[in-house]
Amino acid sequence: MLTVIEAQQRILGQIARMSPERVPLTEAVGRVLARRVVAKRPLPPFDNSAMDGYAVRGADLSTTGVTRLRLVGESRAGTLEPVRVGEGEAARVLTGAPMPPGTDTVAMQEHARVEGDCVVIERAPAFGSHVRHAGEDVECGATTLTEGAALGPGEVGLLAALGVPFVETYARPRVAILATGDELREVDEPLEHGQIVTSNSYALAAQVVEAGGVPVPLGIARDDEDDLVARIRRGMRSDLLITSGGVSVGDYDLVRKVLETLGWRSEFWKVAMRPGKPLAFGVLERVPVIGLPGNPASSMVTFELFVRPAIRAMAGHRRPFRPVVTGRLVTAYHKSDDRTHFVRCGASDQRGEIYLQLLDKQGSGMLSSMVGVSALAVIHGPRAEVPAGGLVPAILLDRTFADRELAGFGP
Repeated sequence: MLTVIEAQQRILGQIARMSPERVPLTEAVGRVLARRVVAKRPLPPFDNSAMDGYAVRGADLSTTGVTRLRLVGESRAGTLEPVRVGEGEAARVLTGAPMPPGTDTVAMQEHARVEGDCVVIERAPAFGSHVRHAGEDVECGATTLTEGAALGPGEVGLLAALGVPFVETYARPRVAILATGDELREVDEPLEHGQIVTSNSYALAAQVVEAGGVPVPLGIARDDEDDLVARIRRGMRSDLLITSGGVSVGDYDLVRKVLETLGWRSEFWKVAMRPGKPLAFGVLERVPVIGLPGNPASSMVTFELFVRPAIRAMAGHRRPFRPVVTGRLVTAYHKSDDRTHFVRCGASDQRGEIYLQLLDKQGSGMLSSMVGVSALAVIHGPRAEVPAGGLVPAILLDRTFADRELAGFGP
């Protein structure tokens, strides 16, 4: 059996980045730039005041005493007609307003007073004080964002300031989701004896969205080869196909058999891990296919480890994996085999150190064990017991455990 790392490398080795597409800036957050952005204008676009005060010529200011200047007008944000300021003159200026031609310094309003048609500056600022110069943030012609940059609120705001209404980003991969099994029913259907809701379909779709993909539900395939063939062929219209169930060795686990009939090129089947040993991966008609286990917890854990990185790599992310930290187990964990265990944990941040509390329910079929999961503790090596207080690697799934009711910093 492959190790988890080997299986991840096999999958990513068969993943192709999506083609670029042009999207409006309002839809760009969370996407990855496919082409660098060069500034076609400076930022800020003009010299402007960093605060409320008076725009003056630095040469007119007295360095030894009070300066009296004639007040000739006002410049405020949105001013279209600039105020002309000559020798011995000043203009009222508001934060963000253009600096009047001829001025180079702003005297703070706290250090000045108006007397009639003059302004008296009681404390002279240094030459050039409180002026934001054109292009000091971004120069015209500068590369502001490079290809491969992930677009968050800051990047979107910068692009907007530079007058970029559309950007070239890698497309979001369309991920087909196929649930299999005669026992499955839709969420709004009544259940008879032996039937269960296709919860994996909904959980996986939610995981696809969170990873940055677009879920394409294929419905429920019965344990029937013709039905499977029809639905899998529909899945070939997507960029990635994931199946839930049907890849084990049971009499009615037909997914692998049908895939092979259709010409599937298998890369591996089974990974040395718990939960999620029965995991299949291959390529069918150039579309990667990942067969996940049918047990709910196994399905979601293996999605995190194998499907999520694939989706993010397809979407252009250079770092497709979750962060891994070192955490301290609150309670001991007994490892009963040689496989790598991914143990569902809650997490707490105690003065910068992460503590991992093993959830009571760790069964692969226990869906409630995926509620409140903040981390997956990674237990390597042979059969052993990791003692309480032991340090282990942990994959962070949700960092809200470190959120605070109060800010928690400073006086």
